[in-house]
Amino acid sequence: MALTGTWPRSLDDKGRLAVPKRVRDDLGGETLTELFVAPWTEKSLALFTPAAFETLAERFREKTANAGVRDYMRLFYARAERVDVDAQSRIRIPDRLKEFAELNRDVVLLGVNDHVELWDQARWDKYVSELNPQFDAIAEQAIA
Repeated sequence: MALTGTWPRSLDDKGRLAVPKRVRDDLGGETLTELFVAPWTEKSLALFTPAAFETLAERFREKTANAGVRDYMRLFYARAERVDVDAQSRIRIPDRLKEFAELNRDVVLLGVNDHVELWDQARWDKYVSELNPQFDAIAEQAIA
């Protein structure tokens, strides 16, 4: 099932993020004990289940002849990290990934098909306001 939705959240003082129940259910429910957090595009972070992370790895393996893909893989995997989901459905965002994504206290989780993205709230608001006027043109590229 495709992941969808937007959830404003806050990082606590320890850098923990409460994963909403619906998101956790969509990612695996009570059996979800870990996620992978990785650098993503537009200074966001991506959250993957272990199975989705392995699927992504398989896609990368098919493209290793390309030097640019190899460079990306090094940067991606060197900063990706497995994190535990605690009993309160929280994950701790590693400091180096918080710095990469320039996350402040107010953040937003986005369901994006096969993964969840984590954005700084102000950056997300700016992104949406800049791209909303172009929605139809962007849609034509994606849907065509």
